[in-house]
Amino acid sequence: MVRGTLEVLLVSAKGLENTDFLSNMDPYVIITCRTQEPKSSVASGKGSDPEWNETFVFSLSDDVPELSIKIMDSDNTSDDDFVGEANIPLEGLFTEGSIPPTAYNVVKDEEYCGEIRVCGEIRVGLRFTPEEGREEMFDAQEENCEGWKESSY
Repeated sequence: MVRGTLEVLLVSAKGLENTDFLSNMDPYVIITCRTQEPKSSVASGKGSDPEWNETFVFSLSDDVPELSIKIMDSDNTSDDDFVGEANIPLEGLFTEGSIPPTAYNVVKDEEYCGEIRVCGEIRVGLRFTPEEGREEMFDAQEENCEGWKESSY
């Protein structure tokens, strides 16, 4: 198992469903990676097309299957409204090392009709950096094993 650092660049969102009727919504994001759940700043008054350009850093291992991004609308007078969410698979990231800012569908589950509908997109960039010591140790173990295989035949 490879451990390392995941950097998440939260860029922007586009075409989100506005949950405020009389004004532009104030969206923010909660990024969940296992038990870690940092929040972005609130994009006050930015409505359906907010920009954040914020970076978040997580410690994780390559057995984490996905990153969950939940978009909320900050409300002063009532509970914050759920806007939608995106789940980003991480499996390709561990081999590629990085994924440039990419648009992911934001979905919202409509329980009354049992269907999932797309309600905008969110742009996120990802970079995974393995821990130096573990990677070097793994490489050294592979070399030792190859040498052992060759000498034992």
